[in-house]
Parts: sequence; C-alpha cells; structure tokens
Amino acid sequence: MKIAVINGGTRSGGNTDILADKAVQGFDAEHIHLRKYRIQPIEDLRHAQGGFRPVQDDCDSIIERILPCDILVFATPIYWFGMSGTLKLFIDRWSQTLRDPRFPDFKQQMSAKQAYVTAVGGDNPKLKGLPLIQQFEHIFHFMGMPFKGYVLGEGNRPGDILHDHQALNAASSLLKRSDAL
Repeated sequence: MKIAVINGGTRSGGNTDILADKAVQGFDAEHIHLRKYRIQPIEDLRHAQGGFRPVQDDCDSIIERILPCDILVFATPIYWFGMSGTLKLFIDRWSQTLRDPRFPDFKQQMSAKQAYVTAVGGDNPKLKGLPLIQQFEHIFHFMGMPFKGYVLGEGNRPGDILHDHQALNAASSLLKRSDAL
C-alpha cells in the first residue's frame, strides 16, 4: 500500500504535522506539505471558449505524486470551521484537473483511493470541526473515494495537540483499522 499525506498545515512542526505523523506512524508514507509549493487559485473557465488554460505552478506535479497512491490522508488545521486555504486551493484545482487531457482518468484513479482526514482546531474542534468533515464527505463522494475515517484533535498553540491523548490514540489506530492494510 502506497500512502501519501496531503498536508495543508501552514506551520512547520505544528499541531497538524504532529497529528498527521501520528496517523501514519509505522507506515511508509510520502508527506506532501502544501506550504512548500506554489498553487495558484482556480480561474473558473469551464464555460469559456477553449476551457481551462495550463497554469504555471506546482499543482500538476502534486497530482502526479498522489495518483500512484492507494491511501490519501488529508491533514489540515481547522480555520474558520473549514480546511486551510492552502489545502482548499489544491482541492479547488481538481475542477481543472478533471478536464485536463493530460489526466484523462483522474476521477477514476482517485475513486480507487481510500481517504482519511486528520484535523486540529483550538475551539471545541470535535463539534465545530464537523462541518469540515462533512465537506470532505461531499468531496470524497463526488470523486467516488471511500472515506475511511477521521480524527479531530484539539490544539491552538504549537504542541498543544500533545495534550489531546484521545486524538493521538485515535490517530495512531486510524489506518490500522483499515480493512485494506
């Protein structure tokens, strides 16, 4: 099983990184920290003459890295009850990838992947993070991806997640509960 963590955390070594690392501990996983890449916002040209135009950024190279994977772990801080802007930019660009002739089977390839989410927030995330989980459910359903599980952890200041033992324990068994592993 090939695993990739698509990390939308904006702080290196932050709570998002810690929880995501815990989820894949003991597995060989590729970590893709989106903060290290340049991803342009989508320009919606679905209905324009000629459709989408190529964008000179790193999005396609990230798509190429995740396509061979069997499991994708989406990691994000909870910002304003949703995912980080960094992760949202990447997922928004899937609308363009779905129509890109260089990725003719993108949706079909994505539907073969198992999806997981780890997210960390500082204000009652186990309740207020649920809209984020619902958003991921809709995204994964649209793509045909099985949503296998999630962990919501609590942390505000760097390292706070280390005090949320329930989330750390849940993360450490997240992938181990998978019937595919």
